[in-house]
Amino acid sequence: MDITDFYDTFFEEAEELLDDMERHLLELDVDDPDAEQLNAIFRAAHSIKGGAGTFGFDALQHTTHLLENLLDHTRRGELKLRRDIVDTFLEAKDMLHDQLDTYRRGTEPDPEAYERICRVLQQLAQEEIGQRLGDAGQAAPAPAPAVVAEAPVSEAEHRPQPASLEGGNLAVVLRGVADKDRQLLQEELKLFGDIVATREQDDRYEIALNTTASADDIEAVMCFIVEPEQLEIRSSTVAAPVEVAAIATEPEVQAPVPAPVDDIKPAGAPAPARRRGDKPGGGGKGAETASIRVPVDKVDQIINLVGELIITQSMLVQTVSELDGGSHSALFNGMNLLQRNARDLQEAVMSIRMVPMDYVFSRFPRLVRDLAAKLDKDVELLTLGESTELDKSLTERIIDPLTHLVRNSLDHGIEGPEAREAAGKPRAGRLTLSAQHQGGNILIEVSDDGAGLNRGKLLAKARANGLNVSDNMSDDEVWQLIFAPGFSTAEQVSDVSGRGVGMDVVKRNIQAMGGHVELLSRAGQGTTTRIVLPLTLAILDGMLIKVGGEVFILPLSAVIESLQPTHDHLYAMAREGVLLKVREEYLPVIAVHQVLDVADAQTEPTDSIAVIVQGEGRRYALLVDELLGQQQVVVKNLETNYRKVPGVSAATILGDGSVALILDIADMHRLSHVKKEAGRAAESVKPMLLKEVVSA
Repeated sequence: MDITDFYDTFFEEAEELLDDMERHLLELDVDDPDAEQLNAIFRAAHSIKGGAGTFGFDALQHTTHLLENLLDHTRRGELKLRRDIVDTFLEAKDMLHDQLDTYRRGTEPDPEAYERICRVLQQLAQEEIGQRLGDAGQAAPAPAPAVVAEAPVSEAEHRPQPASLEGGNLAVVLRGVADKDRQLLQEELKLFGDIVATREQDDRYEIALNTTASADDIEAVMCFIVEPEQLEIRSSTVAAPVEVAAIATEPEVQAPVPAPVDDIKPAGAPAPARRRGDKPGGGGKGAETASIRVPVDKVDQIINLVGELIITQSMLVQTVSELDGGSHSALFNGMNLLQRNARDLQEAVMSIRMVPMDYVFSRFPRLVRDLAAKLDKDVELLTLGESTELDKSLTERIIDPLTHLVRNSLDHGIEGPEAREAAGKPRAGRLTLSAQHQGGNILIEVSDDGAGLNRGKLLAKARANGLNVSDNMSDDEVWQLIFAPGFSTAEQVSDVSGRGVGMDVVKRNIQAMGGHVELLSRAGQGTTTRIVLPLTLAILDGMLIKVGGEVFILPLSAVIESLQPTHDHLYAMAREGVLLKVREEYLPVIAVHQVLDVADAQTEPTDSIAVIVQGEGRRYALLVDELLGQQQVVVKNLETNYRKVPGVSAATILGDGSVALILDIADMHRLSHVKKEAGRAAESVKPMLLKEVVSA
């Protein structure tokens, strides 16, 4: 067996344990810490240490060992928590994450950073625990070495020699355990007390243990390494201790006996521990795992195959539709069943890629905590809708935009404690992250209860930047100014904000994901940034439209309604072109045939159909020749297979095998505006050219 086969499993589980550790540390009440949370943090560190030792990741093992000792003293009340101590634990967690990444890349951690974090943890142990134990008349813990160097130990040296099993108040009996596992078992037992004697006889290996822990607690840990039938724990009545056979182990900071730990689970143990550790209930027989780990590329491959299946099914449906239903009724029934099954299969496969928003939101408590401390502000973070699911590919891409928005809210939105108190608000500001499904989209909001956006300040800054603004602009239009490139209202540049980058990047990234950003703000009450995204980018519900001889697709989520325009509702404006009045709202008209240069299309607006669509928070009226109906289509990346096309976001394959372009609503409006400007410029040049011709 190649132990490197288990590396990926260890790395994934260690990442999850580090995330859990950070979450519990951030939730800890330093004045009254919860015992369960302290135990959970300790278990995470202990599990990572066990896996790191198994795989020979020495720096990771030793750093975790030092942290584990401090956490052990904390959960037993020997180390009183303070905010700066929690900060040290979080710093150690960050270092463990860095070390994990270096081992994942096949390199060694930075020795200077490794030695520095070891010194910090050792100093904390000496200063805090040593002082408390000294006050109690006990010996302070000896500092652990900064670098662990293990000398080679022969099989004969570390194998316990037969001896009479005497001493200890518990006898741990192991049957059929390989020699290579005994070292690991003894290391685990040392967490519960002192090993005072060992004995080996046939396939039995007995250990006498001085401990105050119960047999059930010890069994709960040992059953992650051995099967229950291999383990027996009984009381030992012999009182006289004997000398223990020497075992070469890593020097440890020995601490008093820990409190009972529930279900300690090593993260990256070798194959036997891994198999048993995966079984609920301590590795009992017959238990089954609740989930399996599958690489993302395998899931993507399945999704691509399902997409091709849907395209093939669309082709069959179109072919069958041309047949006589009466003489081919069985075929029609079979196709209807195939359509239902294909859709159910597609929904089931897509659900595999869906992950809860907690995957995203869990990254922000640490950011908010650290940034609020840097800005000298009190901020409470509230998350809602953590169970709302989103496509994994989108969750990875939404993290950076959300990070920009959170930093913006903390720096510009929420006031300092004194300013909030003067305004009659609580000293602590509130930042809320929420997510919810809305039709075929997901709605993500970043809200703060700060001062809100200042309309006058935004207009003044826009004029200073040379932007074309007026006092008659609506609030929504003024709020959108903050998304302009290089726009910033910060009084001074800091490492948090003020350079005028970030918000425009947020808008571009959201648009690249097929979504849009909206801003809501009320002076003195706060600001809400709303992000609307499709649930997935792989498969799209679309509206098929026809313009001339071409078929295009509009995202169904962007379509609001369709109507037949009349002359009474069409208005020509100087710079806006033609506007369509729909229920007291004037919408810019975009003639698709003009924007995309489609021949043989309807040119008269009243002979066309106006499809009312929404993009980037605005509504537009698209003029098309015909509506062909709704259809679920598989999205194909056009840039990957061809190149970027203005006004087009992607492409798909229709049932007849032809390629149809999926229109980008916002980009269509921009392209229409550019063509109108170019047309006006050309018209202004014509009289000059005519005059030159006449004079010539």
